[in-house]
Amino acid sequence: MSKKAAVIRGDGVGPELVDAMLNVLHATGTGVEFIVVDAGATWWEEHGGRSLIPDETWDVLEEADACFKGPTTTPGGSGSPKSVAVSIRQRFNLYANVRPIRTFPKTNPPLGDVNFVCVREGTEGLYAGKEFELNDDIYIALRIITRRASRLVARYAFDEAERRNWKRLVAIHKSNILKETCGAFLEEIYRVGDEYPEIEVWEYHIDNIAQQLIKNPQIFNHSILLSTNLFMDVISEECSALVGSIGLIYSANIGETYAMFEPAHGSAPKYAGMDKVNPVATILAGAWMLSYLDEKEASEKIFRAVDRVIGEGRTLTYDLGGDAKTSEMVEEIIKQIE
Repeated sequence: MSKKAAVIRGDGVGPELVDAMLNVLHATGTGVEFIVVDAGATWWEEHGGRSLIPDETWDVLEEADACFKGPTTTPGGSGSPKSVAVSIRQRFNLYANVRPIRTFPKTNPPLGDVNFVCVREGTEGLYAGKEFELNDDIYIALRIITRRASRLVARYAFDEAERRNWKRLVAIHKSNILKETCGAFLEEIYRVGDEYPEIEVWEYHIDNIAQQLIKNPQIFNHSILLSTNLFMDVISEECSALVGSIGLIYSANIGETYAMFEPAHGSAPKYAGMDKVNPVATILAGAWMLSYLDEKEASEKIFRAVDRVIGEGRTLTYDLGGDAKTSEMVEEIIKQIE
């Protein structure tokens, strides 16, 4: 029986990138069934409601084996709905947001070659959504840290280090100031780490690692960087700049029985319909989803094809120094699939 993946095309440049990604995945001969569903600001602006995700989409998500989410826009301001990503992470307890940070051949990264992985707790912290108005002057947001979620994401991070045969995990925190919440998070990292004696734990305060990633990012090569939700949201974005373009950064949100895959970048509405945006992050997120759905050979074909196209340097989008359209780069990637 074939696996099923729900596919959210998203907002802005999302639909064109997701359509391109599906073309690449189909070129591998995948047996996965893709079910396109609605979600995001475009749908919400037309239909309204308290969620960016309609009930019918939730039904499909529940029945699917995994989900692909294209870039979506999240309305701001008091009373607006939670983002699509946060809603899905919390609904399916996708506690590990995983973002590989890897430079590609011949892309001239700004600070040299890097290769490490950012792991972010994805269900709680300041993004738990617990905010309220105390009075006209005071507004409060709760930073919720649980030992259970901390253990889950720590175990994923150590397991990821083992899978890659890496020997270092970097714990990012601010326990000198946030003594209880960061303190509990850090304690659970060490407790889980006792089961992985071959993996060394380094500690960095959040403000310190922000500068170390600029001063000497190579010291973190072959490491897993692990932190809480907000801290790693910011740090992983900084790390993305080390690769040279956010258009190269793909990510996964992983739980015990479900996963959501997405490009790391936003919906970039000003570029919608221009056939301009780098498709690599979306394509590689889709390839990663194929691997999760037990189609590892198809996944590897796509990763190899993307590496070849970027390495050849002939058909690249503007952010990589080329002048190719999105569709032209996608066509070249499809040609390179063996």
